[in-house]
Amino acid sequence: MSTAPLTGRRALVTGGSRGIGRETVRRLTADGAAVAFTYSASAAEAEKLVGEVTASAGKAVAIQADSADPAQVAAAVEQAVTELGGLDVLVNNAAVAHMAPIDEFPAEQFDRLVAVNIGGMYWAVRSAVKHLGEGSRIINIGSINADRIPGPGLAVYGMTKGAVASFTRGLARDLGRRGITVNNVQPGPIDTDANPDSTGEFPESLKKVTALGRYGQVSDVAAIVSFLAGPESGFVTGANWNVDGGFTV
Repeated sequence: MSTAPLTGRRALVTGGSRGIGRETVRRLTADGAAVAFTYSASAAEAEKLVGEVTASAGKAVAIQADSADPAQVAAAVEQAVTELGGLDVLVNNAAVAHMAPIDEFPAEQFDRLVAVNIGGMYWAVRSAVKHLGEGSRIINIGSINADRIPGPGLAVYGMTKGAVASFTRGLARDLGRRGITVNNVQPGPIDTDANPDSTGEFPESLKKVTALGRYGQVSDVAAIVSFLAGPESGFVTGANWNVDGGFTV
């Protein structure tokens, strides 16, 4: 019987109770990893996910933490290390979005996007890196909007995701000699609660500008994350992985 590719790996997924994060937890645990994940407010969803993974003989630990709060992020990392007995993989998935014209963009939303999408990632890496040894992985979940903005109102969100891509490249240089890889997964239109594949002007406009003419599934993203977390991706670092159905071709 073959061994699951992530057997023995210990991972932390931020923002893991819903959407892409939830499916990433499912995939990593199915592939053999023990996984801790953070959630901000979705306690019921978090506990449901823990129960689901446990019922499948996997290990998942839910940790409440607001990714906008550096102290909570740092505490979550330390709790994950304690619960799992160490840390090998960090998946920075927690993110928020808001669309509005730049001259109408609320100041509190700007602060929130920067605090979660950039700050949350920074503080998670800053807290986790002392626990990561050779062969460890950092996987950031960015967005294809770092490369392409399909319409108005996305300037601030795109800015934060451009920062994710730049931070990934810099970290790859910083951590490469320590044997730690850092990569950025950039989803395009993916069917989630926040961006459902439904009828209507916005979803249809996105489908029209993808080469495949459809939305992707959260499993499409989780599969790439699992590959990057595993043993076959050891010579891949500083890269942007577009999971976008040809949104940018």
